[in-house]
Amino acid sequence: MSFIASIGYFFFGVAIAVLVPRFPFLLMTRTKGFNTHFPPHPEAIPLSPYLTQRVLHMRMFYWLSLVVVVLPLGLGIASIRWGNAAFGFGLWVSSGWFVLNRLQYFVGGQPPPWTKEMAVELQILADEAERSSLCCNWASPHWGVTGIYCANCNKLLSNMARPDLGRKRQGRWPMGFLRLLFSDGYPMLTFASQDGHSEEE
Repeated sequence: MSFIASIGYFFFGVAIAVLVPRFPFLLMTRTKGFNTHFPPHPEAIPLSPYLTQRVLHMRMFYWLSLVVVVLPLGLGIASIRWGNAAFGFGLWVSSGWFVLNRLQYFVGGQPPPWTKEMAVELQILADEAERSSLCCNWASPHWGVTGIYCANCNKLLSNMARPDLGRKRQGRWPMGFLRLLFSDGYPMLTFASQDGHSEEE
């Protein structure tokens, strides 16, 4: 096998190991039936039990990827031993890096894009909006790109940036797909100002 072919097999293995563990996050949540309770992307999402449940689902998919990654990791090790070593090494390196990336949270690294605390905060704000005025007489909290704000009075209720929530992206497929792949679900924008909000991603 030539050196160029070995490089090609290596990067092919890397690409497969990048995509397989992220399959539920990248594709499963984009179906129409999975998003019947949400407005189309990138519109702000009203706070509701459906939104809280979606955050918990995305959190589950995030951690279940550690189970899914066993497939390319095991295939990579088997391929190194009995098959195409370059392809197997690509699978093994990419899968190993993925595992380390997920586990770094437990040693003080960056938290996941979706957390239980995030879901709790969303539900608390939704409950407060139903029980009391919260910000105005007709409080309607919506989660925009850069934070949670009232759709009626535009008051900022939380500066928690919105991660990807599994909605189908508007626009050209390749660019949206690559954006999701590179961001790994984290918010594309960080909160820069306490005034106003933006709905562009």
